[in-house]
Amino acid sequence: MSSQDEQFPAAAPEPAAPSTDDGMTWWYRWLCRIAGVLGGLSCAFSGLWNCVTINPLNIAAGVWMMLNAFVLFLCEAPFCCQFIEFANAVSTRADKLRPWQKAAFYCGMAAFPVMLSLTLTTLFGNAIAFATGVLYGLSALGKKGDAISYARIHQQQKQMDEEKLTGALEGQAL
Repeated sequence: MSSQDEQFPAAAPEPAAPSTDDGMTWWYRWLCRIAGVLGGLSCAFSGLWNCVTINPLNIAAGVWMMLNAFVLFLCEAPFCCQFIEFANAVSTRADKLRPWQKAAFYCGMAAFPVMLSLTLTTLFGNAIAFATGVLYGLSALGKKGDAISYARIHQQQKQMDEEKLTGALEGQAL
């Protein structure tokens, strides 16, 4: 061994990162990402349009919508923000969030400008961003059960109801 090898011992291989399998299929994950990018576009254009006014609440809602667009682009499509050094770090951190956390964050971000200034521009501009949060919320609920287990549960429930009914009828007959 050389002195350099003794100075810098071989680094132990890092343990594999725990899988962040949240039960989302690849196509649903892409659907959420595309909805996030479209939500960012709608927020950006509607926010810019909202700022072309003299009403201060509309301007504040427009600025907030453009901030929402930036956050959506940063979290869902970091390649759109290549000029920002921390874009990939923010994106990886956002990918580690659970779906219900993303849902609450995106829906809350989209609801604030609507509460600030309820106009058609803010309502329609934030609709797709809110829908992104809803999509993540639906993924947090998990997969549907299979038909066999539902049929089994239904059969057991039906059998219990019949037993209760026959027990009540026998009680009345005595």
